[in-house]
Amino acid sequence: MEDYVNIGSLVATFGVKGEIVLSHHLGANPELTKVEAFFIEEAQDRFIPYFVHEVKIKSAEELIVSFEGIDSPEKARKYLKKKVWLSSTDAKRMASKAAPISLLGFSIIEKKKALGKVLEVIEQPLQILLRIEIDGKEVLIPINESTLVKVDHKAEKIHVDLPEGLLDIYLT
Repeated sequence: MEDYVNIGSLVATFGVKGEIVLSHHLGANPELTKVEAFFIEEAQDRFIPYFVHEVKIKSAEELIVSFEGIDSPEKARKYLKKKVWLSSTDAKRMASKAAPISLLGFSIIEKKKALGKVLEVIEQPLQILLRIEIDGKEVLIPINESTLVKVDHKAEKIHVDLPEGLLDIYLT
């Protein structure tokens, strides 16, 4: 089964041709070429592909998307507030290098020890949480000014300095 990443949600209709505004967290100027389909969550963990007719950049956080088969504002309205997903490889390819979602698949390193690979990026108002697995257990690593040491994009590594006892909470 392919891994999917939530990239945002459908927030408004646009125009009279059934276009929909997608509020996303792919960063500024996402790479939009070769996007064939977005996956819309119809029910919990059930993703239906919707094939893209056209994608335009509206702002740094919003895209205007027209899907095949959605050709009126009335048809578009039923998709509002739905979450939008991409395969993890497409999300990583589309995201700008500065966007937190681009950290998917990076290794978390603390004191020269690899803790695990980033499985999910959770954006919070004051920090970012990176979900990894250690010994089969889910661990959330906070990324903020006190924990982040550096990000090595070439080696796909995130170096952190975690508070004492943080990992013990998850692993005991």
